[in-house]
Amino acid sequence: MKYYAGVGSRDAPKDILDFMTQIAEHLEQKGYILRSGHAKGSDQAFEAGVKLEVNKEIFSSRIASSDEAKEIAASIHPAWHLCSDYAKGCHGRNVYQILGKDLNTPVSFVICWTPEGKEIGGTRTAIVLAKRHKIPVYNLALHKFNSLEEMLSQLYKMTISTSYRRLRPV
Repeated sequence: MKYYAGVGSRDAPKDILDFMTQIAEHLEQKGYILRSGHAKGSDQAFEAGVKLEVNKEIFSSRIASSDEAKEIAASIHPAWHLCSDYAKGCHGRNVYQILGKDLNTPVSFVICWTPEGKEIGGTRTAIVLAKRHKIPVYNLALHKFNSLEEMLSQLYKMTISTSYRRLRPV
Protein backbone atom coordinates (compact mmCIF):
# COMPACT_ATOMS: atom_id res chain seq x y z
CA MET A 1 0.00 0.00 0.00
CA LYS A 2 1.11 3.53 -0.74
CA TYR A 3 0.02 6.22 1.70
CA TYR A 4 0.27 10.00 1.80
CA ALA A 5 -0.96 12.59 4.27
CA GLY A 6 -3.13 15.41 2.96
CA VAL A 7 -3.35 18.00 5.74
CA GLY A 8 -3.11 21.71 6.39
CA SER A 9 -4.72 24.89 7.53
CA ARG A 10 -8.44 25.36 7.88
CA ASP A 11 -7.91 28.76 6.25
CA ALA A 12 -6.20 27.75 3.00
CA PRO A 13 -7.17 29.90 -0.01
CA LYS A 14 -9.83 28.54 -2.37
CA ASP A 15 -7.39 28.02 -5.25
CA ILE A 16 -5.17 25.90 -2.98
CA LEU A 17 -8.17 23.90 -1.74
CA ASP A 18 -9.19 23.22 -5.35
CA PHE A 19 -5.62 22.17 -6.15
CA MET A 20 -5.61 19.81 -3.16
CA THR A 21 -8.77 18.16 -4.47
CA GLN A 22 -7.15 17.70 -7.89
CA ILE A 23 -4.03 16.22 -6.30
CA ALA A 24 -6.13 13.74 -4.31
CA GLU A 25 -8.06 12.70 -7.43
CA HIS A 26 -4.83 12.01 -9.29
CA LEU A 27 -3.12 10.20 -6.42
CA GLU A 28 -6.15 7.95 -5.95
CA GLN A 29 -5.87 6.95 -9.61
CA LYS A 30 -2.21 6.12 -8.99
CA GLY A 31 -3.11 3.80 -6.12
CA TYR A 32 -2.33 6.04 -3.15
CA ILE A 33 -4.33 5.99 0.08
CA LEU A 34 -5.07 9.36 1.67
CA ARG A 35 -4.62 9.89 5.39
CA SER A 36 -6.27 12.98 6.79
CA GLY A 37 -8.27 14.30 9.72
CA HIS A 38 -11.58 15.63 8.39
CA ALA A 39 -10.94 19.17 9.62
CA LYS A 40 -12.50 21.98 7.61
CA GLY A 41 -10.34 23.47 4.89
CA SER A 42 -7.35 21.47 3.70
CA ASP A 43 -8.33 18.08 5.13
CA GLN A 44 -11.80 18.17 3.61
CA ALA A 45 -10.42 19.41 0.28
CA PHE A 46 -8.19 16.34 0.03
CA GLU A 47 -11.07 14.09 1.11
CA ALA A 48 -13.30 15.54 -1.61
CA GLY A 49 -10.86 14.32 -4.24
CA VAL A 50 -10.97 10.69 -3.11
CA LYS A 51 -13.99 8.93 -4.56
CA LEU A 52 -13.79 5.49 -2.92
CA GLU A 53 -13.96 5.19 0.87
CA VAL A 54 -11.40 2.34 0.82
CA ASN A 55 -8.85 4.81 -0.55
CA LYS A 56 -8.82 7.06 2.49
CA GLU A 57 -8.09 6.72 6.18
CA ILE A 58 -9.70 9.54 8.11
CA PHE A 59 -8.68 10.02 11.73
CA SER A 60 -10.82 12.12 14.03
CA SER A 61 -9.48 13.49 17.29
CA ARG A 62 -12.11 11.48 19.19
CA ILE A 63 -11.14 8.05 17.88
CA ALA A 64 -7.47 8.55 17.10
CA SER A 65 -5.87 9.77 20.25
CA SER A 66 -4.34 6.86 22.10
CA ASP A 67 -1.91 7.48 24.93
CA GLU A 68 0.93 6.36 22.65
CA ALA A 69 -0.06 8.83 19.92
CA LYS A 70 -0.37 11.60 22.51
CA GLU A 71 3.09 10.73 23.89
CA ILE A 72 4.58 11.12 20.44
CA ALA A 73 2.72 14.41 19.93
CA ALA A 74 3.87 15.65 23.34
CA SER A 75 7.50 15.05 22.29
CA ILE A 76 6.93 17.42 19.35
CA HIS A 77 4.65 20.12 20.75
CA PRO A 78 6.54 23.06 22.31
CA ALA A 79 3.86 23.77 24.96
CA TRP A 80 2.02 20.50 25.49
CA HIS A 81 1.16 21.40 29.07
CA LEU A 82 -0.88 24.36 27.79
CA CYS A 83 -3.00 22.26 25.41
CA SER A 84 -6.59 21.40 26.26
CA ASP A 85 -7.67 17.76 26.15
CA TYR A 86 -9.34 18.48 22.80
CA ALA A 87 -6.13 19.98 21.38
CA LYS A 88 -4.13 17.01 22.63
CA GLY A 89 -6.56 14.72 20.83
CA CYS A 90 -6.11 16.71 17.62
CA HIS A 91 -2.33 16.46 17.86
CA GLY A 92 -2.65 12.72 18.55
CA ARG A 93 -4.76 12.47 15.40
CA ASN A 94 -1.94 14.09 13.43
CA VAL A 95 0.43 11.38 14.62
CA TYR A 96 -1.87 8.71 13.14
CA GLN A 97 -2.03 10.63 9.86
CA ILE A 98 1.74 10.30 9.49
CA LEU A 99 2.44 6.91 11.10
CA GLY A 100 -0.80 5.00 10.46
CA LYS A 101 -3.20 3.04 12.67
CA ASP A 102 -0.38 0.89 14.03
CA LEU A 103 1.93 3.91 14.48
CA ASN A 104 4.47 2.00 12.40
CA THR A 105 3.32 2.36 8.79
CA PRO A 106 4.48 5.80 7.65
CA VAL A 107 3.21 7.77 4.72
CA SER A 108 5.45 8.17 1.68
CA PHE A 109 5.04 11.95 1.71
CA VAL A 110 3.00 14.81 3.14
CA ILE A 111 1.20 17.47 1.13
CA CYS A 112 -0.03 20.49 3.07
CA TRP A 113 -0.58 24.22 3.10
CA THR A 114 0.14 26.54 6.01
CA PRO A 115 0.10 30.36 6.06
CA GLU A 116 3.40 31.66 4.68
CA GLY A 117 4.70 28.09 4.71
CA LYS A 118 5.27 28.26 8.46
CA GLU A 119 5.24 25.23 10.72
CA ILE A 120 2.27 26.28 12.83
CA GLY A 121 -0.93 24.93 14.30
CA GLY A 122 -1.87 21.30 14.26
CA THR A 123 -0.20 20.84 10.90
CA ARG A 124 3.13 21.59 12.62
CA THR A 125 2.87 18.29 14.49
CA ALA A 126 2.46 16.40 11.22
CA ILE A 127 5.30 18.30 9.52
CA VAL A 128 7.79 17.89 12.38
CA LEU A 129 6.98 14.21 12.81
CA ALA A 130 7.38 13.60 9.07
CA LYS A 131 10.74 15.37 9.06
CA ARG A 132 11.90 13.29 12.05
CA HIS A 133 11.27 10.21 9.94
CA LYS A 134 12.79 11.71 6.78
CA ILE A 135 9.43 11.78 5.03
CA PRO A 136 9.24 14.45 2.31
CA VAL A 137 6.90 17.37 3.06
CA TYR A 138 5.45 19.50 0.28
CA ASN A 139 4.00 22.71 1.66
CA LEU A 140 2.05 24.27 -1.21
CA ALA A 141 2.72 27.72 0.27
CA LEU A 142 6.46 27.17 -0.35
CA HIS A 143 6.49 25.05 -3.49
CA LYS A 144 4.97 26.87 -6.43
CA PHE A 145 3.93 24.84 -9.45
CA ASN A 146 2.56 25.86 -12.83
CA SER A 147 0.39 22.79 -13.09
CA LEU A 148 -0.70 19.63 -11.36
CA GLU A 149 1.52 17.65 -13.71
CA GLU A 150 4.61 19.68 -12.73
CA MET A 151 3.88 19.25 -9.05
CA LEU A 152 3.31 15.51 -9.37
CA SER A 153 6.44 15.06 -11.47
CA GLN A 154 8.57 16.67 -8.75
CA LEU A 155 6.71 14.72 -6.08
CA TYR A 156 7.35 11.37 -7.78
CA LYS A 157 11.05 12.16 -8.33
CA MET A 158 11.54 13.03 -4.69
CA THR A 159 9.63 10.04 -3.32
CA ILE A 160 11.39 7.42 -5.46
CA SER A 161 14.23 7.47 -2.94
CA THR A 162 11.81 7.13 -0.02
CA SER A 163 10.15 3.86 -0.93
CA TYR A 164 7.91 2.12 1.59
CA ARG A 165 9.73 1.15 4.76
CA ARG A 166 9.02 0.25 8.34
CA LEU A 167 9.94 2.87 10.89
CA ARG A 168 13.39 3.02 12.35
CA PRO A 169 14.00 4.54 15.76
CA VAL A 170 14.88 8.23 15.50
